[in-house]
Amino acid sequence: MRSPSPLADADPTAGPAGARMRPVAGLPAARVDVLLTDIDDTITSEGRLTAQAYAALERLQQAGVKVVPITGRPAGWCDHIARMWPVDAVVGENGAFWFAYDRDRRHMRQEHVAGADTARANRARLDALAQRILREVPGAALASDQPYRLADLAIDFCEDVERLPEEAVDRIVALFQEAGAHAKVSSIHVNGWFGDYDKLSTARLCLRDLLGLDVERDAARIVFSGDSPNDEPMFGAVALSVGVANIGDFAHRLTHKPAYVTRGRSGEGFVELAEIILSARAARRGEHG
Repeated sequence: MRSPSPLADADPTAGPAGARMRPVAGLPAARVDVLLTDIDDTITSEGRLTAQAYAALERLQQAGVKVVPITGRPAGWCDHIARMWPVDAVVGENGAFWFAYDRDRRHMRQEHVAGADTARANRARLDALAQRILREVPGAALASDQPYRLADLAIDFCEDVERLPEEAVDRIVALFQEAGAHAKVSSIHVNGWFGDYDKLSTARLCLRDLLGLDVERDAARIVFSGDSPNDEPMFGAVALSVGVANIGDFAHRLTHKPAYVTRGRSGEGFVELAEIILSARAARRGEHG
């Protein structure tokens, strides 16, 4: 079990400058038919995928909701998620690619942002940067899933190591930025990469090419759920954005906060959101006979 965040007792609805997020019970879900969602500490709880959260994913898909995880997790995991989970696609490594598995054709569609030559050059730069970060930030480690990553570098600050202080996390971010890399803090890792993309830009491509949707034009149909700073591009763009309650642990790092917040933390909050979407769909079916 990971050590609790030093802000774990913070008001989960509080944010910078006293701004507040609305309770998720008020989410206008009547037209929602797409759920984009982070995975770690949004669907999972304390590093595990609970039966209740997985069942919620399955119930959403069975009800006709398109579910697309938008995650910082690696390509190896994303291949598994696209194949094995009740989802329609997955955006991985903070936007480096999206995968979708066609079960009828038994074919994995893979759409990568960078070409092969660029990807190889970026990998070499990240491998060198990893050594510098590990030298200069005591207690930091490569994420245990790093061998399965194609495009980014994940530095563990609390998943499989003792939680590092805020100052150490800030130093990791600074080292990425000094090298010209993007850096995003998740609930467990600092992810860094070279390339002009993030969760939002690649989610847009996936929505457009797979589902024929646009974040702004189809705002009433799309919900995003997340829990940490690497979800901030999604919070800023998706009108129906939802933070699970542990978003309060990172409120001090967010400029763009979600519009709504659940009562429950992590997977419990995800199930809460799923129930709202499912209830709204059931009510709509009832109205139309």
